[in-house]
Amino acid sequence: MAHPLRNACLLLIPGTLALLAGTALAARGDLAPRPVALPMTSAAQRDIVLDKALFVERTRFAATGAVHTLEPAQGLNHGDRVVTLLTWYRLGGAGGFTVTNALPPSAAYEPGQREEEVSVDGGRSWGRLGALRMGQRIATAGDVTHVRWRVSPAQAMAGSGRIAYAALVR
Repeated sequence: MAHPLRNACLLLIPGTLALLAGTALAARGDLAPRPVALPMTSAAQRDIVLDKALFVERTRFAATGAVHTLEPAQGLNHGDRVVTLLTWYRLGGAGGFTVTNALPPSAAYEPGQREEEVSVDGGRSWGRLGALRMGQRIATAGDVTHVRWRVSPAQAMAGSGRIAYAALVR
């Protein structure tokens, strides 16, 4: 049986831009692509297209040591490290924008080195991990429900960019 995380994430054919504004390809149980709408949080983001690809990190051991590779996600198992690659394209407009991504409940966020903000309450409030609270305790990576990145106007002028983050399959 396929892990529920596989069906909860969008999966695109890497290296292609077969998209219309605001649409992407999603994985069904049989991995056949179908168009779905990506939620846009503001009118300005109608000029932004997102591709999302899901990979599994595999580790093989060679004579020289451990070799880490990323493979397109065909199936996921408990403990797999999943890397999500978000590629954004600016089709028009000006200024910066925000890219937001929800994590499925079956994924435990792994903090990155970028300046991402996280939410632990379904996207209602945002902050840095370590500054957010869950009741009386400081929120942990396992509490994260959403991740977002702010793309500055200078970055947006480049026309495209990539954001990657990792999660562990619970």
